Amino acid sequence: MAAEETTSNAPTSDSGDQTAPAAAAKPAAKGKKPKEPAVEDKPFAEFIEQDFFPALEAALTQQGIETPSLTLLKQPLSLVGSSGNQPCSQVLAQWQQGQRQFRIYFLEGSIGGAKAFSYSTSNSVPSTLESFMIDERKITLDLLVFYTLQRLNGQKWLVRN
Repeated sequence: MAAEETTSNAPTSDSGDQTAPAAAAKPAAKGKKPKEPAVEDKPFAEFIEQDFFPALEAALTQQGIETPSLTLLKQPLSLVGSSGNQPCSQVLAQWQQGQRQFRIYFLEGSIGGAKAFSYSTSNSVPSTLESFMIDERKITLDLLVFYTLQRLNGQKWLVRN
């Protein structure tokens, strides 16, 4: 009878086997494809050159600006009367042989940091620095392009009234 009691303990080991399929199901659930990081999470220069420039160029071309020149620079602010500034990352866009140009300044070297905007015409140095996208909590590629177009439209550079 003692042998039968040991056999009666066998169902207890069967219950251990029942947890094995449940344990096997958990790794399958954990094996979900990890979410791809957002393009905005790329290193700053990589994001600007690989994502922002093509998106901005396409948007400007769609607005009728032919072959805008887009450049990423790291230099002091180029404003009338400014001197001794620390270098910062800047996106410089020019078209019409430099007759129209604007700059977006990334003062902290990231898209999430402080940003500023300036523009000029006739190959002149900008004279005013304006804040840019100051109310946005999360900066996305689409918002960056949208605000840039909105700012240019405010200058009547895209659509005339």
